[in-house]
Amino acid sequence: MRRGRDPGIAVTGIGLVTPAGVGTARTWAGVCAGRGTAAEDPALAGLPVSFSCRVPGFDPRTQVPGRRPWCHDRFTQFALAAAREAVADAGLDPASWDGARVAVVLGSAAGGVDTYESQLRKLLAAGSRAVSPLTLPAFLPNMAAGQLAIALRAQGPALHTAAACASGASAVATAALLLRADDCDLAVAGGTDAMVTPLCAAAFARMGALSRHPGPPAAASRPFDAARDGFVLAEGAGVLVLERGADAAARRAPVHARLAGYGSSADAHHPVAPDPDGQGLRRATEQALRVAGAGPAEVDHVNAHGTGTALNDRAEAAALARMFGAAPPSVTAAKGVLGHTMGAAGAIEAALTALTVEHRLVPPTANFRSAEPDTGPVDLVTGRPRPQTVRLALSNSLGFGGHNTVLAFRPGG
Repeated sequence: MRRGRDPGIAVTGIGLVTPAGVGTARTWAGVCAGRGTAAEDPALAGLPVSFSCRVPGFDPRTQVPGRRPWCHDRFTQFALAAAREAVADAGLDPASWDGARVAVVLGSAAGGVDTYESQLRKLLAAGSRAVSPLTLPAFLPNMAAGQLAIALRAQGPALHTAAACASGASAVATAALLLRADDCDLAVAGGTDAMVTPLCAAAFARMGALSRHPGPPAAASRPFDAARDGFVLAEGAGVLVLERGADAAARRAPVHARLAGYGSSADAHHPVAPDPDGQGLRRATEQALRVAGAGPAEVDHVNAHGTGTALNDRAEAAALARMFGAAPPSVTAAKGVLGHTMGAAGAIEAALTALTVEHRLVPPTANFRSAEPDTGPVDLVTGRPRPQTVRLALSNSLGFGGHNTVLAFRPGG
């Protein structure tokens, strides 16, 4: 990645489909309210963990563009709905743009895993003739990007990023690189996942990664809390429209925020456990700040990865403490409200970080009661939203495999 100050990429459109609601306004309101969305899930009945964070009121028949939404897996349906909102928010019309100059970059951790599970059950129960011919077009992880390119008439680069729970953030960073390389003029970028399935829930439970909170499910996701015991499985999508700042200014487009920097690194430590000292995250942060032409003292806010697992939160807190010392920026973790949307999380949290910068308001971290005594100084926002003018904000994303991606945002003006 290039060093030195980056003039920034404009975020002109945002679309969100999350457990707080369908649409950016509902998601922002839900996150600012600071109440968990986890609830008992009939699809997970009988499993070791039977609650999740589902998208409420999602109806593909009315919220997914196209004539045959039923052909798509749920992860693609989410992406199409979020992208439609993002493009409209940016004031753009796919019918009139130059599709050859429009890129699509979407990340997903698992692709159409619900389709895979359901069709495998049919195969085992009734044989090969019971398997739908639409299985592969629905299941393949790249199909959300491919179907979105078709829906938007986007004929530029159409890419899928796979970096586990850092996939959505990696897609946003990749889109910015395409814009800087003049490989496109517009990029529709983000992440989507629908991994609330019996197989995924059982597998995460067997790993000990899911919360088994015995009280109300809405209180189960507890990022950075001393009593945290795992994440809550969730679903959703986040999509951003990105364009060069000069192009946004030329068409007088409102700008939510500017993507000023981005950095990526690998822990090279363990398949599923983060580096306990957070060194990989720190390297990605330093790289994002170099691209943004900034130093740690300029960072006013961090949207943490904050899964609510013992290892992740401890490692992330350690990295924040080492990077920012005794004068830490404000920190929030949206997974307390939304649960862990897997490959979509980085894109959803990038959008929330842009909205924090735009609205000068930091949402609270849900379900936090007390910190571990040895985590170092972390200025976690809790209870209610905190008004704050933010000069530079970071959005952290970490994933199995040791992936780290950090995005840096500045105000749009």
